[in-house]
Amino acid sequence: MKRDYYEILGVERGAGADGLKRAYRQLAHQYHPDKNPDDPDAEARFKEASEAYAVLSDPEKRQVYDRLGHAGISGGGDPFAGFDPFSNFGDLFNEFFGGDLFGRRQRGGAQRGADLRYDLEVDFSVAAQGGEETLRIPRYEACETCSGTGGERETCPACQGQGSVQLQQGFFRISRTCDRCQGLGQSLRRACGECRGHGRVETVQKRTIRIPEGVDTGTRLRLQGEGEAGLRGGPAGDLYVVLLVRDHPIFEREGSDLLCELPVSIAQAALGGQVEVPTIDGKTELEIRAGTQTNELIRLRGMGMPRIGGGPRGDQLVRIFVEVPTRLNDEQRELLERFAELAGDEVSPRRRGFLDKLRDVFE
Repeated sequence: MKRDYYEILGVERGAGADGLKRAYRQLAHQYHPDKNPDDPDAEARFKEASEAYAVLSDPEKRQVYDRLGHAGISGGGDPFAGFDPFSNFGDLFNEFFGGDLFGRRQRGGAQRGADLRYDLEVDFSVAAQGGEETLRIPRYEACETCSGTGGERETCPACQGQGSVQLQQGFFRISRTCDRCQGLGQSLRRACGECRGHGRVETVQKRTIRIPEGVDTGTRLRLQGEGEAGLRGGPAGDLYVVLLVRDHPIFEREGSDLLCELPVSIAQAALGGQVEVPTIDGKTELEIRAGTQTNELIRLRGMGMPRIGGGPRGDQLVRIFVEVPTRLNDEQRELLERFAELAGDEVSPRRRGFLDKLRDVFE
């Protein structure tokens, strides 16, 4: 039985988009297969979290899931949706007799290759500025020796090249796919020595891809035709690269906005002036006013993350943290004591107001 998606991510059912993203990012970092090569359960947990985030981060899918659970997501919400009695009746005969009730020939022709998923962890700087990453992709490729045919072929003697054989079941005359050639009309006379008749070989391909600026954890990039090779000349599938952005030591991301904490000294906070602040574009000068307090926010417009596909950049929010010195020499202590003596309550209006309220409560 599948676990509840909210339980997997460890969030409440009313969690917002940012809460879902934070929960998924934490789990993705914790269980990423590259970080847990010796843990056989890590990959399963990683895929479970990715599936849960893919559904809950999509408003339409989340609405269906909240109403119908896993059955709604898997297409089982309405047992009569899309019901076609004639096609199902034919399917019953396919199941029991292995053929087609109405004699339609089923040929195992060209088949599209499977889509592949590649989980790629990238640095925060790549997400902010874009860049290139080289992938090593294990996949099936068409065999070059036999051009994907599997070897030398001949007309199938069982079906005489028709791809199907006729069977009589009571008063029903049924056509079923030829077991020998799997509906191709041709059977293998001599298997290719390279692919042993499969038409495909296992390879590891290197591909360099471009990461656009502004991507985030969960962003999915599609590389058309870079999946597994098709069977019997069918087209290749696609490759989906799912990104996991590493945390930054300074910045926290909220959508396209960035948040960082800037420590300032008591003197800087009291007197104001120019301070240096980091941004994703480098360092810049920031003017803080005299009397700045801890947790005050200063907004740097247009200095946040780029947006995928263009548009204005987000903002950077700088949260001030006033550092109180923990080690004072004798001269510094003397100066601070003198400052406190001269200042009294005049420079501490918040503290004075708090004490006034305290007296009102307890007196």
